[in-house]
Amino acid sequence: MNKRFLISVGFLCFAASGWHMGASVAAEEVSGVAAPKEVLGKFFSLYCNDCHGGGADEGGLDLDSLGTDLSDAATLAAWERIFDRVRVGEMPPEDSDSVPSNHRAAFAKILGGPLYKAHTFAKGTVFRRLNRGEYENTMNDLFGTRLDLASFLPEDGRSHEFDNVGEALSVSEVHLQQYLNAADQVLSAVIEQAVEKPEKTTKSYSYADTREGKQRIGKLWKKLGDGSVVFFNSGRAPGEMIRGSGVKVSGLYKVRLTGYAHQSDEPVTFSIGASSYQKGTGKPIFGYRSVPPGKPTTVEVEAWIDEKFMIAINPWGIGDKDNFIRKNGVERYDGPGLAIQKVEVEGPLVDEFPSRGYRLLFDGLNRQLVGEKNRPKWKKPEYVIQSARPRLDATRALQRVATAAFRRPATPANVARYVDLFESQMQQGETFEQAYLTAVSAIFCSPDFLYLLEPEGWLDDHAIASRLSYFLTRTTPDEELLAAADAGRLAKDPATLLAQTRRLIDDPRNRQFVVDFTDAWLNLRDINFTSPDQKLFPEYDLFLQNSMLEETREFFHELIRENLPVTNVVKSDFAMLNNRLALHYGIDGVRTPEIHRVSLPANSVRGGILGQGSVLKVSANGTNTSPVVRGVWVMERIVGQAPPPPPPGVPGVEPDIRGATTLRELLDKHRSMDSCRGCHSMIDPPGFALESFNPVGGWRDRFRSLGDGESVDEYVNGRKVRYKLGPPVDASGQLPSGTQFKGFVEFRELLASQDDLLARMLASKLMTFATGRELGFSDREVIEEIVTQSKERGHGVRDLIELVVTNAAFRRK
Repeated sequence: MNKRFLISVGFLCFAASGWHMGASVAAEEVSGVAAPKEVLGKFFSLYCNDCHGGGADEGGLDLDSLGTDLSDAATLAAWERIFDRVRVGEMPPEDSDSVPSNHRAAFAKILGGPLYKAHTFAKGTVFRRLNRGEYENTMNDLFGTRLDLASFLPEDGRSHEFDNVGEALSVSEVHLQQYLNAADQVLSAVIEQAVEKPEKTTKSYSYADTREGKQRIGKLWKKLGDGSVVFFNSGRAPGEMIRGSGVKVSGLYKVRLTGYAHQSDEPVTFSIGASSYQKGTGKPIFGYRSVPPGKPTTVEVEAWIDEKFMIAINPWGIGDKDNFIRKNGVERYDGPGLAIQKVEVEGPLVDEFPSRGYRLLFDGLNRQLVGEKNRPKWKKPEYVIQSARPRLDATRALQRVATAAFRRPATPANVARYVDLFESQMQQGETFEQAYLTAVSAIFCSPDFLYLLEPEGWLDDHAIASRLSYFLTRTTPDEELLAAADAGRLAKDPATLLAQTRRLIDDPRNRQFVVDFTDAWLNLRDINFTSPDQKLFPEYDLFLQNSMLEETREFFHELIRENLPVTNVVKSDFAMLNNRLALHYGIDGVRTPEIHRVSLPANSVRGGILGQGSVLKVSANGTNTSPVVRGVWVMERIVGQAPPPPPPGVPGVEPDIRGATTLRELLDKHRSMDSCRGCHSMIDPPGFALESFNPVGGWRDRFRSLGDGESVDEYVNGRKVRYKLGPPVDASGQLPSGTQFKGFVEFRELLASQDDLLARMLASKLMTFATGRELGFSDREVIEEIVTQSKERGHGVRDLIELVVTNAAFRRK
């Protein structure tokens, strides 16, 4: 396949389709739409110019130099900020002349019209392509593969939190090259998997029979009379591999472990994962399980395992305190251990053969095996497609593939260019199959596949089906949804649209929506961005990190499943916990590693997202916390108000590493600056409230230190901690309204009392994620309509999702 030729074809397909990548509003489309600066001049002279006119630019705003062309995104954003701050009374400030209410109302009316018109022009002009996660999900679902395709593609741009907003998603030649590479990998995998159905086997392994067993039994491991091998140490990465357990064929497997807790009255928890000797292959963990004391018990996980990966088991929560075993021998050690009798691996589990991808490609084509009898075992089989009417056969097959790829019925006109490409490749000497697969690759590099085909104005049924599916399942529409679109029942029948929405919310694939939405909204995707200092936070481990992510995702999923009020986002009487999180949070009575709903005592700090470890980690840097960083996080993600950037030339506030000055004292001085006071009065209070949580989400009354401080007599995994306790935490603050709070719980109560604000925030985030565009001035009425309807229903989270989908804004570009 000529890759350079296909890249050229890809660009020609974009041009022939009339698509423009990253299109933006043209200036002539909004000619005449400008901020009415002259009309507002009297208002500015009375109330604003002392600080923001005549060269004065307090807070980074100089009204004299501010443009009026609202087709410019930065100018539009600046005028929107002015509109908001005047309308709600933030500006002019309290120490200035008061503004009569009728003057504020007139200001809002005069400026609101042009802002609404300008944003209405701009919001429907950008085409949205699939981001790399959506691309991977779509290709794997269409072809029945499980390939990591996202890593082939350049990282997607983000608009605020979200990486599925069309304006931030461009396409370059590098993208097209990688799309071709990814398509090649998918097609190769489909064809290779169709050669022979893999045989399912069940194999049993014992650690006693491994080379490590022979080296370590009697030294670090203990062998019992029933043949079990006991591990006493946790924290080894990636756990102890079972040599020889590597699978030969990538696929879905069941892994069963039979064992029990040794010398323990409590269950012992462990991870089941895999590892390989090949560098850079990763060390996946398939799940965490526990076994009770005494009686052998079998537990199971089901997971996709790549070829040559071996099973690895790693106990958690047990440790050789002060290296007793190494000093005195394993036989004298009386601490808890994990006794493993055997590990079984069953698979690969194949539910369809040949795969759906093979059927999509080759149904109706006469594809025959060549030379089967004389083929050596080491040689790959060869196939040939026999056809007396190549163009007709290729047209039928390509139309079927294009219909699946384009998410709507493909017409002969849609596939004509791909048929022409097929014929041109045949004329250059390619076989039918080679030429056909070249045309298929071109389909999956075309704008009709890579972009969501959304016409201006009201969306048609298939555009609605795609938008709904990529919103709630993050992949291409399934057969039932496409059938509803084919029948024309989505655009004109609200009952059908609502029924399909509810079906997809209950679909197991909705799990991917929960993951992608929370990753973006709460910034969970940056959980690995920092590595906590192991001297300061030795309790932080991979089990805790995985549990943190699952806690937040399952918590949000529970809000959807049970349609719980949106106030649960910040204050809830339950949490989704397992034994690892319960230990970290100091909650008794949770003994299993599976995440499940746990009732919390009154005023527990763990009820709601703000008390969850994942959120507290991504809003810290691994060593210390910043009230500014966490305050901005709360304002943007929970309150739904993005603070403006700091004025040019104003340095950020960094903690004094000598410990001579607290960050609160530095911020007090920072707020004394006129250019900083307004924003920091909003940002700092929520940041102060979260100071009661350390960078890994643990509760603290005092800061930890590696320098001066009080020594701590605690052990983690058998080792004494090295940190000390420093100054006390002050989590008090005062809101811009003047309301004061003494700590996190009081702040959370104040935030939870604002149910309309929380509903407005979540509705805005959901609408952005659902439509793939950033909301703006003309969307404010839409969000208020949704909030009003939601309030009548009790502000349930599931109701909010349904109201977003059934709102007219969801059905328009």
